[in-house]
Amino acid sequence: MISTKNVVSSEQLQIELQSLGMQLENLETGASGRQGGAGPSDHKAVQIHGSTIMVPVFNHTSRRSPYFARAANEMGVSSLFKEGEHVGFITFPKQPHFYSHFTSDGVPMWKVAQLHSHNVLATTILQTCIRFFERSTSCQFCAIGQSLKAERTIAYKLPHHLAEVAKLAVEKDGVEQFVMTTGTPNTSDRGAKLLYESVLAVKKAVNIAIQVQCEPPDDFTWFEKLKKAGADSIGMHLEAVTPEVRTRIMPGKAEVSIAYYMRAFEAAVDVFGKGNVSTYLLAGLGDTSEALIAMSADLIRIGVYPFVVPFVPIKGTPLENHGSPSLAFMQSILEPVAEMLVSAGMTSDTLKAGCAKCGACSTLKSFETKAKKIHAV
Repeated sequence: MISTKNVVSSEQLQIELQSLGMQLENLETGASGRQGGAGPSDHKAVQIHGSTIMVPVFNHTSRRSPYFARAANEMGVSSLFKEGEHVGFITFPKQPHFYSHFTSDGVPMWKVAQLHSHNVLATTILQTCIRFFERSTSCQFCAIGQSLKAERTIAYKLPHHLAEVAKLAVEKDGVEQFVMTTGTPNTSDRGAKLLYESVLAVKKAVNIAIQVQCEPPDDFTWFEKLKKAGADSIGMHLEAVTPEVRTRIMPGKAEVSIAYYMRAFEAAVDVFGKGNVSTYLLAGLGDTSEALIAMSADLIRIGVYPFVVPFVPIKGTPLENHGSPSLAFMQSILEPVAEMLVSAGMTSDTLKAGCAKCGACSTLKSFETKAKKIHAV
């Protein structure tokens, strides 16, 4: 099925799709893609070689991509080409049922939460951030305000909104986990209180694994509160790891030192357990592969999962025309990080919930599988 002229392995194909994006003959294929907002965006979920990955299709990079997918046939299968050469077949998860429903107070459910991958519900509880509207402090890659401005979401998802959507998504769409992130409010808990209230409501309505995501709060007792509310894991995202890159790319967030993050990580691991604390590391913002690997090793040593993902430039942000990381760069990081995770017994399949367990925004999970096979020999 896969040509060896342009693509050497499934892992390499997935890396290139996630870094370079893909042109689509029919942008309406599969579930609606997500444009703007917090976290990974401008993409669609794609199923290939038994994996579901998020592939950019709406940003500037994807318009120049050498990859092109034909409209899906009657079986839902699309032919994938690279520079005109057929390299395989892909499918797309279907539009979830809950997208056509409304909350009890009339909010379209697709504005409350979105389907990520094929079985993950994701939401940004507070669709604003204290840093976003000042470019001198905002994270240069973030588009948290764009989807709100375009009226594709609402500013604050109330606990009952999240509970109603989660219950229906589990019952009708087979959703297995819920990732809750939030913009950072002007409070010392950094959004932990909002997450706490949301988790309580969702867990009361339906049994679903939940990951919460926020900046490190001022009071680490929030970790215990979140755990008791029903959160299964937590993510606190470094994104960049060297001082120069942090200051240049996310000047406001860089004021929270890496040393403070490390203290927060250690406190969170004491509560949630090894691996169920994770952090995004965005490869391609300027950190060297050596720096990202060294930070990953430090994180794994204390029980934190380093979720290494290729940086995807989002339209409308200061970095919308920033280059994407190369195949060689990503492979040079993912292979050793996967090896360390396997050696530590902390692979994505051992986690309870979250982006790292889903794995769709990175090819790290595929490299873990490859490393496991080597260890088994």
